[in-house]
Amino acid sequence: MISLGKETIHRYKDFIEWTDTLHELDDNIWLAPIAEGKATVAEIVSHLMNWDNYLINTIIPAIKNGEGMIFPNFDSFNQQAYEYARSGIPKNRLLGEFKQTRLQLIEIMLTEPDVASKNVTANGVENCPHTGTPYSLLYIIHEFIEHDIHHKNQILSVI
Repeated sequence: MISLGKETIHRYKDFIEWTDTLHELDDNIWLAPIAEGKATVAEIVSHLMNWDNYLINTIIPAIKNGEGMIFPNFDSFNQQAYEYARSGIPKNRLLGEFKQTRLQLIEIMLTEPDVASKNVTANGVENCPHTGTPYSLLYIIHEFIEHDIHHKNQILSVI
């Protein structure tokens, strides 16, 4: 069984320490695709921030209203994040927005633990098909930690 709680939230917060190091990244690397046909570092950071914003603005209100979590089509949703990264936003501003958004999400989960731990459906499904764990915001954060690590490794491969 997966242990979910404050430890999960703090692990999610710890990612900020690593993204803070990206302020020193050369702009040519920041704006270059990590591989042929793949996202840029800027697009990846925007993508991560976009998901945090979605949790704050859509998922948390749905949970508070007694509704399940509904996730959008990933491709079109991620495309919005990539477009934001390509809008000309400066690197330091995007990294700052990512940090503030992540900290806002962390604060909500720490101050509203009932919302974070409430069992809800995800796109109509009660349990993760891979682990059997009941869905909750904390479980989604657990999955997002793995998602963060995946993208961190992609970025590390080019810097």
